[in-house]
Amino acid sequence: MRLRWLAVLAALAAVWGFAIEPNRLVLRETRLVLPRGPRVRRALEGVGIPVLENAALRLERQGAPFWLVGLADLWTQQPDVVGPLRHIPADEPIVVLTHSPDIFPQVPASVVLTLAGHTHGGQVALPLLGRLIVPSRFGQRYAIGHVEEDGRHLFVTPGIGTSIIPVRFGVPPEISLLTLAHAAAPD
Repeated sequence: MRLRWLAVLAALAAVWGFAIEPNRLVLRETRLVLPRGPRVRRALEGVGIPVLENAALRLERQGAPFWLVGLADLWTQQPDVVGPLRHIPADEPIVVLTHSPDIFPQVPASVVLTLAGHTHGGQVALPLLGRLIVPSRFGQRYAIGHVEEDGRHLFVTPGIGTSIIPVRFGVPPEISLLTLAHAAAPD
């Protein structure tokens, strides 16, 4: 079944397009809940968007190689943090895509950036009280934005959707745009 969201994704003009599977996908306009798995993968790949699940892909931009690694969802599958990194040369940068930021403590230092979602930034942030509920074992630690730990970098996007309750307050929907640049070699 080809749904409206697939048509929107297929129409995007981008140099590259990749996906990782979410723990679930809810399409509010149809009240349809799609389970993760083969159906979602086939739908995305059917419009030319490869799904990276415990897989690494070497890319090159302006002559500079880098690797994109997609991990399986932490809550519904078995993410393999080590396997996809095993054959990547030590001098080539690695960006990891994961649905949940809770995998970040297991990501090795060889990864220059981990990108995640899942938390929706907590969806509701009240003055003086902050984010009351963040769907993470680590609470506020990986709720939203840039986190640096032990020289490793994580960016958690609040995304544009909601989870459980269709409400956002103090955490506006966001399509995050990150610009990555190749670091100059040290002299």
